[in-house]
Amino acid sequence: MEDSWANNHPERDASGPVGSGLDLHVELAGPRVRASLETALRQAVQTGRLAAGTRLPASRTLAADLGVARNTVADVYGQLVAEGWLTARQGSGTRVAEHPAAQPPAVAAPAATVPEPGEALRNSLKAGLPDLSEFPRTAWLAAARKAVTAAPSGAFGYGDPRGQPELRAALAAYLARARGVRAAADQIVICSGFTQGLSLLGRVLAGSGAAAVGVEAYGHRQHREVLEAAGLCALPVPVDPLGAVISQVPDCAALLLTPAHQFPLGVALAPLRRNQAVAWAARTGAVIIEDDYDGEFRYDRRAIGAMQALAPEHVIYAGTASKTLAPAVRLGWLVVPRRMLADVLSAKERADRHGSSLDELTLAEFITSGGYDRHVRRSRLRYQRRRGRLIAALARALPDPRITGVAAGMHAVLHLPPGVGEAEIVAAAAARGLALDGMRHYRMPGTDYPEALVIGYGTPPAHAFTTAVSRLCAVLQPGQPISCP
Repeated sequence: MEDSWANNHPERDASGPVGSGLDLHVELAGPRVRASLETALRQAVQTGRLAAGTRLPASRTLAADLGVARNTVADVYGQLVAEGWLTARQGSGTRVAEHPAAQPPAVAAPAATVPEPGEALRNSLKAGLPDLSEFPRTAWLAAARKAVTAAPSGAFGYGDPRGQPELRAALAAYLARARGVRAAADQIVICSGFTQGLSLLGRVLAGSGAAAVGVEAYGHRQHREVLEAAGLCALPVPVDPLGAVISQVPDCAALLLTPAHQFPLGVALAPLRRNQAVAWAARTGAVIIEDDYDGEFRYDRRAIGAMQALAPEHVIYAGTASKTLAPAVRLGWLVVPRRMLADVLSAKERADRHGSSLDELTLAEFITSGGYDRHVRRSRLRYQRRRGRLIAALARALPDPRITGVAAGMHAVLHLPPGVGEAEIVAAAAARGLALDGMRHYRMPGTDYPEALVIGYGTPPAHAFTTAVSRLCAVLQPGQPISCP
């Protein structure tokens, strides 16, 4: 009997058969097809794999997908409707009924709950993040709309491992104008952030026989781990108020530096040491990896230009949109000396072939339209004001606060008074609901440095900045009411 179920429930909507384009994963087991299908669908509903309200494929579609007769599927649908697991209405098709799914065994809740991302950022002065609430959504959407509309059909296929030519051309012009970088568009390799770029360079260096890379003794632990994962040894380079001590660079094939604004100490590499670094690279045949960490954000003077301009064939310039826009953009770039370009491109192609062409085209449009410059200027002013408010608040909370580093970036270093440990301050801040890091979090093992806090004033959204700083002041001067601007 060709099913009366199918005849009575044509499963149609305005565009054709309801659910005719839906996919449904069903595994049939055993020789009895009808019983197997009925059991599989019933269990999928009972366990919650098919949630209440889920529309099922039309009986004709599911039958074709499973290679069974349509009346078999229709009979199963009819049986499950009769049992109350499914519902069927003319014009709405067959859906999962509102029926309590079997609950998994209860699991004891963890002692500490993880805050929602928004809450964590509101109560955080950790360094390394911009104010995510200030992402230029409207301008970014406009750039995306224009970029996608104008994109040639080829942009939607597999692309050049270097990245979209539009973005590389836009970056070549922007970096030359804003950071003094000397590079042609074909020397730029787009990657998904600095971490991937560093991983690619680590593989290339290890593949060429390198054994070690010099890294500043204070910095992101993850960067050292990336290099070590590539088979390289990360050797510490001391840092003092003039930046990395180039005279103490160990025997290595590459040197990772943050010359514009050392992270986290906040100092700029002195001109003499910049010259020493490129002379060392030229003499030894080594390469310098210049991480231009928040190089666009300098407040007391014009931003220092990129070190790459001093020796383009010995310096790999690395930049990212993570600090100027947001980590979610997942776009970074390497300006690679020509002698290393083929190896870096080979590593990039093996890693992921190419990145997201649509995001790259959007950023290209955002840069060429002037939107990127406008956003960076607004961000620069916003972070400059926040830095001033933080310093003023600390001056009222402490008798003589010692804040070091140049007026730049999105973080400040506060040295703690003698006898006050950063661990106890970080713990006290956590007790007040404030996330904070001490200098110990960033220094390599065996490196000595006075107790200090690394305060990321860029992280909280604008409406939460005052509260976050007030909590910090209360921790630094317990028992005293602090009014922070």
